[in-house]
Amino acid sequence: MKLLYYRENNFGDKLNPWLWDKLIPGVIDNDHTTAFVAIGTLINDGLPVKTKNSRFRVIFGTGVGYGQGIPQLDDSYKIYCLRGPLSAQALGVSDKLALTDGAVLIRNLFDNYSQKKVYKFSYMPHYELAGESWSLVCESLGFGYIDPRWSIEKVLSCISETEVLFAEAMHGAIIADALRVPWVPIVTNPTILQFKWQDWCQSINVNYQPSYIKRLHHPSQKRDIFSPVRLTRDWVRQQKSKSQLMHVAKTAQPALSSDTRIENLTQEMNEKLEKFKQDFAQGIYS
Repeated sequence: MKLLYYRENNFGDKLNPWLWDKLIPGVIDNDHTTAFVAIGTLINDGLPVKTKNSRFRVIFGTGVGYGQGIPQLDDSYKIYCLRGPLSAQALGVSDKLALTDGAVLIRNLFDNYSQKKVYKFSYMPHYELAGESWSLVCESLGFGYIDPRWSIEKVLSCISETEVLFAEAMHGAIIADALRVPWVPIVTNPTILQFKWQDWCQSINVNYQPSYIKRLHHPSQKRDIFSPVRLTRDWVRQQKSKSQLMHVAKTAQPALSSDTRIENLTQEMNEKLEKFKQDFAQGIYS
């Protein structure tokens, strides 16, 4: 069974091999005849193309989005659960399949209750904007900085060590909520797909209320990086971002699903996982 995910150096994508290797050991291999489609916004018109050699497509906690449309469902799609109600509506399937994002099952593997809080606030940018600039801004504010390109273990530890997470990376927020860390969604770019955020937020019964700040570009990396003009421009940008992030800290209301809701969803997701394991053991995907 082949694990399908975007192979970017990004926390949410990298969660796939890390998580599923532990939850369903011995199941994932390089057999393309069955595709296991889990963490990510992967259900779109590109899915049939990426899984063209698959007789079965196992859908587990995935979301609809991106692409130019959605695939035509047939008997090859084995849907155990979806990210949220918007995905179920888009696919025209029962809302009973709308549970939550598969990453919630991190609760089976990682216990953060013994983690000491180090930062009042931490910021986790989108992986394409992560780097020195945001690190410097956070350091100057006394905030934690979490790079979504770091190892899974390091990101999990850093999220657990913060009291409130500012997350442009959606799976930062998803993991924070699963680990009972309040979070604030951040938007720096109009291309951010709000549909996927709303889909997940509805699954946990939380309103999607993002805070908007301007995009912070990387500092200049060209040979004339030490020119006064470039250094001044980078400094000015960082000061503006510092002011905006501090404003979020003072005004934004952090979100967190209820303990009952997250516990119930975790139980339901584990029941779906057990059903998948039973189906696999019975040879349905052989």
